[in-house]
Parts: sequence; structure tokens; C-alpha cells
Amino acid sequence: MRIIIYYIALAVIACYTSNLKAQTLFDYEAEIRLLEKEKEYIVTQEKNALKEIVIAIEKRLDRKEITEEEAKRLKAEAAKKHALNIENRIAIVDNKIALLERNKKYEVIEEYDKSGSVLKFGNLFEINSNGYKKRKYKYDRRTTSDLVLAVGFNNTIQDGVSINDSDYRFGGSRFLELGWAWKTRVFKNTNFLRLKYGFSFQTNNLKPTGNRIFVDENGQTTLEDFDFDLDKSKLRITNLVVPVHFEFGPSRKWEREDYVRYSTRRHFKIGIGGYGGFNIGSRQKLKYRNNGERVKEKIKGDFNINNLVYGLSAYLGWGSTGLYAKYDLNPLFNDDQPEQRNISLGLRFDLD
Repeated sequence: MRIIIYYIALAVIACYTSNLKAQTLFDYEAEIRLLEKEKEYIVTQEKNALKEIVIAIEKRLDRKEITEEEAKRLKAEAAKKHALNIENRIAIVDNKIALLERNKKYEVIEEYDKSGSVLKFGNLFEINSNGYKKRKYKYDRRTTSDLVLAVGFNNTIQDGVSINDSDYRFGGSRFLELGWAWKTRVFKNTNFLRLKYGFSFQTNNLKPTGNRIFVDENGQTTLEDFDFDLDKSKLRITNLVVPVHFEFGPSRKWEREDYVRYSTRRHFKIGIGGYGGFNIGSRQKLKYRNNGERVKEKIKGDFNINNLVYGLSAYLGWGSTGLYAKYDLNPLFNDDQPEQRNISLGLRFDLD
């Protein structure tokens, strides 16, 4: 229950952070990019409209409804009209861009601190319940943060056993990772290499094949046949870990007189690193019928699972979405023969 509450709290924080960022400097840049694309659309639209008019004039000329001189005159008038349309419509968009460029330094962001409600006006000043005071706008932010979410398939690799002969269902065994990460630019004047670090909750689920459940006997966990027909058999393992990755990849640099920012949106990136932490809980869930009655069991225990967790992980992505893989170097169970190590593959979302 605590973990579920924590997940919900993180989601609320993410939504709140997203709402704040919707009013920040980079949204101005996004609006400007959209307006630049609108200028391209205007030119294409007016050219297509002119092309249709010219085709219509040619058809009238072919039907001898107008003379060749009249056709030339009509084409010239249409060309002049659409050229002026392009000029005037682009001028309107340029004015919108100029307005955004001028006002982006003075965006209002509503926040709250210990003194109460605070209104911050760009890099000029802030107003709170105690009056107003000047604040310094940070020229360069080398460290940013984001919410990390990963989902996918989970299984184990056993010594001397092919993964095709795994004891666990490929489709039914899944993993979920949710955490918070900070990203720091390693070098001062380039963003090609970043250090990404934080904390995450990892939930690894294993569903045995056949009609089997996990049984802990004499300090060793094994899979044994169950007396009733199972509708569901799943072992959920929850870990708290600290991931650390070196992230490589290009980025776009936004440089103005009073600020500099780097953005990795719509850019390729690769992260290589690992994680370390500890197991914070395990639970087996069973669903079956006993004499026609549905039975649900949640068996909480350590199941001889290793307390320490450490492994390797990597991701390959574009923007905020990527492929993600992680592999535990520690055996899943203590004194297990053959040893099993958890492996996961799925999608990763860095929601900055």
C-alpha cells in the first residue's frame, strides 16, 4: 500500500511539474518553432491556391471563353494577389514571433514556498506575502531532473539452462520501474556527455509455467506443483535502487544574451550504466478454485530472495522514449542451484 501511495504521489508531482514547465522559457521556443512552420505552410497554401486558379484559367482558354491576352492578364493578377497574401500573412506571423521573443523574459510562474504564494516575473523580481524582492535568473542550468517510467517483460537467466526452457512465462512476467532522476552536464561547454543519477522503485514479476507455485523450504526456494488448478500464480519482487548512467548524444543549444540552455528533445541518445540497492519486499499472489469457490491468496515473505540488488542497465532512445534493458548481477535467490539472475527488456520514458 505504501508503494502504491508513493507511485500516485510521484504521478501528481509529475503532473504539477509538467504544468509549471508549460509556462517556462522552453515553451516560448516551442511556440516560435510552430510559427516558423506556419510560415512554410502559408507559402505552400498560397502557391497551391494560385496553381488551381491558373489551371482554371487554362481550361477557360481551351474552351475559348477568354482570349490569350485575357488569360495572361488574369494569371498576372492572381500571381500578384497571392504574392501579397504571402507577404501580409507572413508579416502577421513575424509579429507574433517578435511578441513572443520580447515577452519570454517576463513570463509569470505561480509557485509556493514557505512564505506563502509567490509570483515570479522572469528574471526581474518576485512578489510574495512579505512584499517583493529581486531575484537572479540562472544563466546556465547544468543539472535538470525528470520522472523516469519503464515497463516491459521480465524473466531470469539460469546457469546451464536455455532461456527457451525458462520456468517463467514470457508474456505474463513483466516489470515496472518508476523513479526520479537528475541529469548533469559533465563538461562546461558541451552537452554531449551527461551523468544521469537518481532513485527508482523496480517491481519484477515472475509467473511460473505450469500449475506451480514458489515454496521456501530449508532456506531454498523451489517451484512445486499446486494441489488446485491455478488461475494465477505470480511472485512480485520490489527493489529500491540507485541507478547511475553515462548518457551520450547530441543536443540543441539555445543561447541568448541572458541565458543558455541545452535540449535533447528530438535527438538520439544512449545511456550505459548500472544500479545498486536492496530488496524491500516480496509477495506471492495466487488465484484458484477450491470446491467451486474462488480463492485469492497473498503470501508475504522473503522467499529466500537476495537482500542486495546490483546490476547493469542501458537504454537507447529518441527524445523522451527509448528501448531499455537491465540485468541483475546478483543471484535472485540465496543458495539457489542453478543460480538465476533477473533480466528485463522494455520501453523507457524520461518525462522531463
